[in-house]
Amino acid sequence: MSEQPTAPTKSKGKKKAKSAEKAAKTPKIEAQPAAAPPPPRPPELPAFEAPLLSGEQREIIEKMSANLARAALTAQGAIADAALRQAERPAALSPDPFHVAPALSDVMGKLASQPDKMVRAQADLFQRYLELWQSAARKAAGETVEPVVSPAKGDKRFNDPDWAENPVFDVIKQSYLLTSNWLNALVSDVQDVDPMSKRRVEFFMKMLTDAFSPSNFLASNPAALREAMSTQGESLLRGMENFAADLQRGGGQLSISQTDYEMFEIGRNVATAPGKVVFQNEVLQLIQFQPTTEQVHEIPLLIFPPWINKFYILDLRPENSMIRWLADQGFTVFVASWVNPDKELADKTFEDYMRQGIYEATAAAMEQAGVDRVNTVGYCIGGTLLSSTLAHMAAKGDKRIASATFFAAQQDFAEAGDLLLFTNEDWLGDLEKQMDAAGGVLSGQAMADTFNMLRSNDLIWSFFVSNYLMGKEPKPFDLLFWNSDQTRMPKALHMFYLRKFYGQNALAKGELVMDNVKLDLSTVKTPVYVQSSKEDHIAPMRSVYRGAKLFGGPVTFTLAGSGHIAGVINAPVANKYQHWTNSDLPATPEAWMDGAKEHPGSWWPHWAEWLRAKSGGLVDARDPAKGKFKPIEDAPGSYVKVKS
Repeated sequence: MSEQPTAPTKSKGKKKAKSAEKAAKTPKIEAQPAAAPPPPRPPELPAFEAPLLSGEQREIIEKMSANLARAALTAQGAIADAALRQAERPAALSPDPFHVAPALSDVMGKLASQPDKMVRAQADLFQRYLELWQSAARKAAGETVEPVVSPAKGDKRFNDPDWAENPVFDVIKQSYLLTSNWLNALVSDVQDVDPMSKRRVEFFMKMLTDAFSPSNFLASNPAALREAMSTQGESLLRGMENFAADLQRGGGQLSISQTDYEMFEIGRNVATAPGKVVFQNEVLQLIQFQPTTEQVHEIPLLIFPPWINKFYILDLRPENSMIRWLADQGFTVFVASWVNPDKELADKTFEDYMRQGIYEATAAAMEQAGVDRVNTVGYCIGGTLLSSTLAHMAAKGDKRIASATFFAAQQDFAEAGDLLLFTNEDWLGDLEKQMDAAGGVLSGQAMADTFNMLRSNDLIWSFFVSNYLMGKEPKPFDLLFWNSDQTRMPKALHMFYLRKFYGQNALAKGELVMDNVKLDLSTVKTPVYVQSSKEDHIAPMRSVYRGAKLFGGPVTFTLAGSGHIAGVINAPVANKYQHWTNSDLPATPEAWMDGAKEHPGSWWPHWAEWLRAKSGGLVDARDPAKGKFKPIEDAPGSYVKVKS
């Protein structure tokens, strides 16, 4: 019998009714597509585990960290102290200290007006960079390739082997050289602008590109990085200590040490030639040096060095002392040791230096030696003063000077060196304010900074790298000790010199008036010997030659190798460099050079032969202690020891 379905009970019916009612009230949910599968999980990386360091390695890292921190704190403290000091002198903070902005606008404006030239220049730079990249790729592949660009001859910034051997530093070096050469050439090729404006921008661009050399930065200097690693950062700490000391020494302005100043003492190991101070006035001491021969030439020799520096460039060491060498040749040697003036002498003029310098010193030397004539030497600015005085003496009929020799001295400033760039009125106005603030004198440090800028790679950046990035102590070097021993300048004298000679070229034009006398160098019939140096950047050969052509008497011109100092101070015993002679004095220096004969070694013997012919016969040697004047003190005297 088939089973029949069971009838629903009352409770089940109620549940079904409620369920249907609930379903009717619930919104209908439409079917959704299936969700995307989650992305695959990346493979798990192994947990990082710090390498196990030995105790020695941990010690090295800790030491380097400590040294870097101490170096940073030292630098921060020094800079903060300098900033506070500079805040007291807001006039020193100039947005354009070189007054290059107007000249830069002229040059850049001319470049902007020649877009085709700019496009060609940019294309050339891009092409050079392509060559560099290709060269670097070939070198990385193991090929031997020649550099696309190399440092100029004598550029010592990239002497470290890694600049050539390490491919990274090699590319950094060549990239810098390509860009800096391009920038400097871009400016030098500009046409139709004021020559002085162009020259000012060229100088500024050279300073700028020199400053941005990769050798001047720790991160891009392989030698400095190697030193920092090998010393665990001690080199950087020492460098920042040197930096702080130089800021302190400069009174808040960076005065980069060029040598170990404690190693030298005037009169002990420099300026040691024996002699006596036999005369002095407000502007100089006259030193007569001890003879070294039994007989001397009758007419003595009186040397007028530049008053910007101390006289002992002529007497650094016995082996290169010009003073000692001249005494050994049988000359009675006098030297003017100029005063290091303070604000009490701020009103001293160029005429005062002529009268109290040339006139009074020659008179005293003649009286001391018992003669009526002297031979003279003028070095650099001392030669400019001497030549002006010769023209004054010619106008007065004064014939006390038997001959005049000029070392690296200028009379015609039309083609003077880069110092011309510091003589426009904007610059001179700032200079006057600076001297007024200092009581009427220009500080010796300001003079040193100006001359250092003329050779920034040698006299600024090389010491910046060595002293601060490498943490080295400057080496003892007598020449650099002398170079830093600058004197102050009286305002009246200095402004007259800059404006009348550099600014107006008044002496060469016959327009200079001193003591109510218009000076004319063509009236000077005194025999003249002119020495110039081939690489002189302060008194360039072309400028010195122009001056030699102005004298009215017989002139002998000689060209020495090297520069403003080494070209002059080149003792024969060193057997260094060379010199050129030519008995003629044609119209141009190029013509003179074409007819000149080259000789090895120092030019001093050639000059001594010329000087002997102007110095009379032989007489008994003169003892400085037994002359007309009672000695005041021993050489080198007290004036030369006054520090700025």
